[in-house]
Amino acid sequence: MSGFLICIFGLFFGLYHFVNIKNLPVHKSMKSISELIYETCKTYLITQGKFIFILEVLLAAIIVVYFGLLQHFGAVKVVTIVLCSVIGILGSCTVAWFGMRINTFANSRTAFASLKGKPFPLYAIPLRAGMSIGMLLISIELFIMLIILLFIPSDFAGACFIGFAIGESLGASVLRIAGGIFTKIADIGSDLMKIVFNIKEDDARNPGVIADCTGDNAGDSVGPTADGFETYGVTGVALVTFVVLAVNDPVLQVKLLVWIFVMRLIMLISSALSYGISSAIAKAKYADADKMNFETPLTFLVWITSIVSIALTFAVSSIIIGDLGDGTLWWKLSLIISCGTIAGAIIPEIVKIFTSVKSAFVQNVVISSKHGGASLNVLAGLTAGNFSAYWMGIVIIILMGTAYAISLHGLGLIMIAPAVFAFGLVAFGFLGMGPVTIAVDSYGPVTDNAQSVYELSLIESIPNIDKEIENDFGFKPSFSKSKILLEENDGAGNTFKATAKPVLIGTAVVGATTMVFSTIVMLTNGLTTGIENLSLLHAPFLLGLIAGGAIIYWFTGSSNHAVTSGAYKAVEFIKNNIKLDGSSDRASTEDSKKVVEICTKYAQKGMINLFLVIFFTTLAFAFIEPYFFIGYLISIALFGLFQAIFMANAGGAWDNAKKYIEVDLREKGTELHKATVVGDTVGDPFKDTSSVAMNPIIKFTTLFGLLALELALVLAEKEALNAVLAVVFFCISVIFVVKSFTDMCVKDEVE
Repeated sequence: MSGFLICIFGLFFGLYHFVNIKNLPVHKSMKSISELIYETCKTYLITQGKFIFILEVLLAAIIVVYFGLLQHFGAVKVVTIVLCSVIGILGSCTVAWFGMRINTFANSRTAFASLKGKPFPLYAIPLRAGMSIGMLLISIELFIMLIILLFIPSDFAGACFIGFAIGESLGASVLRIAGGIFTKIADIGSDLMKIVFNIKEDDARNPGVIADCTGDNAGDSVGPTADGFETYGVTGVALVTFVVLAVNDPVLQVKLLVWIFVMRLIMLISSALSYGISSAIAKAKYADADKMNFETPLTFLVWITSIVSIALTFAVSSIIIGDLGDGTLWWKLSLIISCGTIAGAIIPEIVKIFTSVKSAFVQNVVISSKHGGASLNVLAGLTAGNFSAYWMGIVIIILMGTAYAISLHGLGLIMIAPAVFAFGLVAFGFLGMGPVTIAVDSYGPVTDNAQSVYELSLIESIPNIDKEIENDFGFKPSFSKSKILLEENDGAGNTFKATAKPVLIGTAVVGATTMVFSTIVMLTNGLTTGIENLSLLHAPFLLGLIAGGAIIYWFTGSSNHAVTSGAYKAVEFIKNNIKLDGSSDRASTEDSKKVVEICTKYAQKGMINLFLVIFFTTLAFAFIEPYFFIGYLISIALFGLFQAIFMANAGGAWDNAKKYIEVDLREKGTELHKATVVGDTVGDPFKDTSSVAMNPIIKFTTLFGLLALELALVLAEKEALNAVLAVVFFCISVIFVVKSFTDMCVKDEVE
């Protein structure tokens, strides 16, 4: 009951701040722009939702065949499992809508608050919106999982957990992939106009700007929110599955499962408490300040949440599992989780070394651009990405190595493969300050949109606007200072968007590793038979490792290709329709909607091909050979981890190098600025399309792969049928591989 009450508290927290932000003061010129952005976002989300439920039909068919025809579950059980997958999809879509809606409230309110010339509201409003999303997201996730745990019979509750996790993974994968393609088509199409026509950023005459704002929400709000919802669910399901398979004693199973769910509840409490403390300190320090470093209070929030979460983990664990094993396991398990929780604070600090506006690596990109133009800008950004992947790998090795060392002392007495459980707990700990991780990630799209809303509102040109604002809102606006503050805050948003990505990616990989090992436990009858096949001496296993790497590089290329072709069409349309002759202050609504339509079309086409290749390749490889498939899953996780970190941080370095030129050096429109814009457009699909899509793809492949492998094992005696199915599914995937290139080939014609 206490678990449900904490979930209700989280829901109330989210909804309370939703209403609070909606009711903040805003000028009608800004409000109308944010509402236009919301309407285009809503249309986009509905379009993607329809496609997700078409894919659900495929998923439901697999569930019915496996559980109904092959496992002989009754109709009620099969329908319940399918319903759980639908609930997973609905959960992803619901939190995605909530994130999109509150962020489109927050963007105009932040833009309007900037007119007072004080920086603190520009920090407080986006963060409040992000915390609202994070608290509500995890509360819904936990509420659903508690219902499955407590009210569904134990003989098929595990299958329902898998169904729920696959459903939310499906929803997150589609929203993340499509959103990433959409946002970068729009962003590149809008950004390149600054070079072509030498106009300012977010120029209201540019019909690509509304699409860019829609993309900020589709890619940086809808996608990450759905992704976060899925991340917390899948990591929990991975641990639950492992405990059920690796712990033989039913009493110990129950204790560990209860402890895992209590730890999830602790993250809500620690995040809410830390946010309250951090907000009070930030308000006391910055409420009346004329200048502030926006990154400082965000960094403080991350660290204090990590510390509070670790303290509560130890305190509550001593009460819940103080008598587990020899009486020392409670603090050992707490220490293992803390390796992940502290990672949630350490990883952002490492990322900032490579992506923060004034970091040495970003300054290297700036200086390289100054002396070598766009080519050296690109090379310097690639360097930052490569170095960041190295150091991130070292940090993950240290943290997981520490967890492994602790697992050697006593965990083996209560379970098999204790190191794997330790790795799963590290992933779990990554999320120990979940709402705050989501909040700092959501901070970026609000700050980015706030700057756009300000420009698109044309508020400075409204007759007698100073007097109107003074009469209606009680203060005199400071337009010049407002623009400076919005740009500075956007730089902080870029940095913290970059810091959240590796945390979620790392969680996906470590969590997927736990699920893969759960699959290995099942495949080897509790690690008693077939272990020798998990070796490079077993050729199918080695071939599977190669296959996983191949898929990651195809996925990267295909997602970048989708952005490139769509951006070409967007640029082509904008160049032919932009009106800079003074006949209009802003682009027509029809032209803006046309750019949105182009972005949606190419996002949809790219996402369909990408997802269907992953779907059918996973099915095909599961039917080839079990250990080939295990190698494939491991390889996807490892290749995906480093590819994602490299691309995300290279993109972050390019983005903030441009921001440094614009804000600190005030060199917009110069050759140096143009060079950094080129780098930023290269980095856009790196950081916001390909890299972030690795996260849900890794988890969906692992979860759906578990179901596909079990289906293949049930049919193992029918070798001819398995071979035919493998060939058929692989041929289908190859068709979509070819389509992913030919459908998106650029043709020199007007859209």
